[in-house]
Amino acid sequence: MQTLEQQLVTYARYHRDRRNIATHFLGIPLIVFAVALLLYVPITQLSTLMLTPALFIAVILSIYYLCLDFRLGALMSLLLALSYTGAKSIYHSWPMDYVWYYIAGIALLLVGWVIQFIGHYYEGKKPAFLDDLRGLVTGPLFVVVELLFLMGLCKSLEQTIVSQAGEYR
Repeated sequence: MQTLEQQLVTYARYHRDRRNIATHFLGIPLIVFAVALLLYVPITQLSTLMLTPALFIAVILSIYYLCLDFRLGALMSLLLALSYTGAKSIYHSWPMDYVWYYIAGIALLLVGWVIQFIGHYYEGKKPAFLDDLRGLVTGPLFVVVELLFLMGLCKSLEQTIVSQAGEYR
């Protein structure tokens, strides 16, 4: 498995334009939340825990992120838990036929991807996941790390990424 730094550098090479990164701050959270909505399909219930594909994916991703870096993994796990909880809340309070719930999830997913492709138009490069599917998992982590950089945190990690992926444009 590549290290955290290796994965972020690889992903960052496709994301040096600040406008592209800005679109990712909206597009990727929309995509992650849309996936949580679309995969909130109740399978069975264990006591008070509803088992859904969204829960399985969130747990697997949390373990993956925790293996890369414990602190960032804990933050990503919290964000995934919030996405899952939001999807669960919306699912259980949905006032209409569930067909509309899933249509809303598809609409959010499409809007998120359109925003992503607009960003990559500015970048002049294709999305990272087209060359390596790990980009689909690295993308949410990249957004969180870039937000931490904007907050003045993780300076050493930022310097590593910039030195290997190039300066922001």
